[in-house]
Amino acid sequence: MNTKKGNSSIVLLDERLIFPPIENANADGLLAVGGDLSPERLLLAYQSGIFPWFDRDSPILWWSPDPRMVLYPHKIKISKSMRKVLRSDQFQLTVNTCFENVIDRCSHIKRSGQNGTWITTEMIDAYIELHKKGYATSYEVWENERLVGGLYGIDIGHIFCGESMFSTVSNASKFAFIRLAQDVEAKNYKVIDCQMHTEHLERMGASEIPRNSFIDLLKRNSSL
Repeated sequence: MNTKKGNSSIVLLDERLIFPPIENANADGLLAVGGDLSPERLLLAYQSGIFPWFDRDSPILWWSPDPRMVLYPHKIKISKSMRKVLRSDQFQLTVNTCFENVIDRCSHIKRSGQNGTWITTEMIDAYIELHKKGYATSYEVWENERLVGGLYGIDIGHIFCGESMFSTVSNASKFAFIRLAQDVEAKNYKVIDCQMHTEHLERMGASEIPRNSFIDLLKRNSSL
């Protein structure tokens, strides 16, 4: 069963492990509704240029926006003030030492223009399962042995799909994002998927590219 919106046809998913062609997405990028958050469906989604984004009061919504916000790791913008932070010993970075804490903190951060969180309990459980299977990664930022920032995302092989970040002190999330970009560049990753445009990401060096270009990057670099 499909629901019409403009010239698009938004598909209602069932138990079958399939997604409609991304070209079916509406002008906002909404592609499909329903299905589940099983590891198999989530990995298929990311490999196909699709991601889930919904709140507690809605069904599972699947998106594939055009254009797509991405960061080429070598294009990360580091301000003079952040260079000083990076050279200092203010923050310490760890990777995958407390994934559950990071995603929980991300779910509680208040964000401008958003009421509540899209990181529901269902989402948290699903991404913890992906982490246990080795696909979801967290970067943790510490200050005086306190977790003060971090981010998490999905690693699909030379493409890192960023999901969310948090910060409880100034510059902590920027520190995590910069370290992520430096890390994936060293590993020859081609791009960090930032999904949709924000001014903050643009200031950090991310830019929009056509969805077709992003899908081409996925086809050439994903190793799932």
